[in-house]
Amino acid sequence: MTPTPRPPLVLVHGLLDTPAVFRGLKRELGGRREPLLIPALPLRLGRTPVLEAADLLGSHIEAAFGRQQPIDLLGFSIGGVIARCWIQLLGGHARLRRFISVGSPQQGTLTAQPWPARLFRGIGDLQWGSALLERLNQDLDPLRRIECHSFYSGLDLVVLPGWRAVLPVGARTMLPVLTHPQLLRDRAALQPLAKELLRP
Repeated sequence: MTPTPRPPLVLVHGLLDTPAVFRGLKRELGGRREPLLIPALPLRLGRTPVLEAADLLGSHIEAAFGRQQPIDLLGFSIGGVIARCWIQLLGGHARLRRFISVGSPQQGTLTAQPWPARLFRGIGDLQWGSALLERLNQDLDPLRRIECHSFYSGLDLVVLPGWRAVLPVGARTMLPVLTHPQLLRDRAALQPLAKELLRP
């Protein structure tokens, strides 16, 4: 029996990143997750609201794969919250098979608290109890319809405390790395991530 091909994979980068942040993960995957889309999102140092970035993400996905092609989605750091907004608020759940959140402040982070939310709206969206996070948590049904998995570092100093970097539903795996960048650089993190992405 011929195995069912995996759907396209979309990777969403973090706040100060470019698509190049996934270079190590791509190497670990070894070309076994094609087609692969890694859009460059203009996050403007946190000035772009997360929902605006999510809408742009949806445009990239539609341009690459049309409106109905099922996909898998991985979001790193703020990219995971952007992806979650697309899933829950912009209808992305209807075409999504699997969502992987990596080091994403899905429950907010203390490091966002000092930033003025009126100037840095994207960072403000990551503050504890932000209107956006409250809205996302009001209706979790779209997340429950798909397979979700959160990967995080217990000592992550970007998402603080580290345990807040998990979705409210789905599996959770703490990776044995000490810093936020190591989540996409260290083999101890890349190997489990690639294993998850290569599951049937």
